[in-house]
Amino acid sequence: MMLKSENIGKMTCGAALFVLVATGMMVASPVGAVENVTTAPVIPKRIGDETRVSGTVIPFKEVTLSAQIPGEVKYLAGKEGDRFKAGTVVVAIDDENLRAKRRAAVASFMAAQAALRNAHIQYNRELWSPKTGKPTGMGFPQMMDEFFGGIQGQRAGANRPWVDRYANLQGQAQSVQGAQSRLLAARAQIEELDAKLRDAQLKVPFDGKILAKLVEIGDTVQPGQPLIKFGATEFLRIKAEIPVRLISSLKPGMVVDAHIDAAGGQKVPARVAQIYPVADPSSHTVTVKFDLPRTIPNSQGKQVPLPGGPGMYAEVTVTDIHKKASWVPTVPLSAIVSRGSLKAVIVRQKDGLTSLRMVRLGDLVEGGRVAVLSGLKGDEEVITGPPEKLSTMQSGVVTTTGRK
Repeated sequence: MMLKSENIGKMTCGAALFVLVATGMMVASPVGAVENVTTAPVIPKRIGDETRVSGTVIPFKEVTLSAQIPGEVKYLAGKEGDRFKAGTVVVAIDDENLRAKRRAAVASFMAAQAALRNAHIQYNRELWSPKTGKPTGMGFPQMMDEFFGGIQGQRAGANRPWVDRYANLQGQAQSVQGAQSRLLAARAQIEELDAKLRDAQLKVPFDGKILAKLVEIGDTVQPGQPLIKFGATEFLRIKAEIPVRLISSLKPGMVVDAHIDAAGGQKVPARVAQIYPVADPSSHTVTVKFDLPRTIPNSQGKQVPLPGGPGMYAEVTVTDIHKKASWVPTVPLSAIVSRGSLKAVIVRQKDGLTSLRMVRLGDLVEGGRVAVLSGLKGDEEVITGPPEKLSTMQSGVVTTTGRK
């Protein structure tokens, strides 16, 4: 009897312990649950046959206005970023010295005009009233006298008046031609000074804005010195140096993916606008220009102006026909957690339980995602938040999402 009582007591204690353990397990499960987690699907993407090439955002058109004459800068229209219409004077160089020279040239021109008029008068006087003292009428008797007089003079060895008259007339005609030449020279001098006066005022050739101001009022400049960089920034381009092996993948008019640093790495379509015909012999690259759109969609889907401007960093994605592409899973960067020196993601299974997966990461891809080279199949759902829970979450945790 004593032995039977002890067995009953042991069974009772074991049952109580089982109930306590079972109760403890049932109580512990809700404590480890995580509610309202955010998830994202694992998306396979084609990678391996694309190469990102760095470039720079440039204006659609750009010019550098340089000094054409020496002098002191006396006028600047504005500062960097100011917009101007085509034909607006943005820089003026002191031209008082040129204006003084022009006034002297005008005086020379007027003197040449007077000299030309006097030369014409002298020519006409010699034509109608020669210095020989004989009239130059058209009368027949006088012609006969001069004719026979000339013959007699030749026989007698006397002077020939018609030779002197011809020489005098030619001398006056030469004076007229000389006066005409001096008049043309004076006119050319005025035109030259007018061109220099125009060069003293630099006008912008198209609508745009000042990109860089290289001088200030009061600076003394010399011909050829850059003064202002001006560009048409209503439309922007990317200028990139593409390796020669990738040029065969590009054709004028085709659209490639671009990533603008000022747009937060957002993917932007870029159209191939120009491919230079000659490669750089030192870098073995070809310059290519890509046209950018004026607007891009924001996070709400609304079209907004393309952020950034000339000089910004950009990248273009070019297909490398010499590489073989492959499909790999990609996950958002927010899904990556660190376990010591290893990287991992937390997969949410269909029953809501978590599964910690160690992964090997590849390159970044568009959309803020990263390629996973091993550890995922491609059809999973990974947990991306909340961040404070994600960093310590392990396998076997019950999770719920905010979706209904």
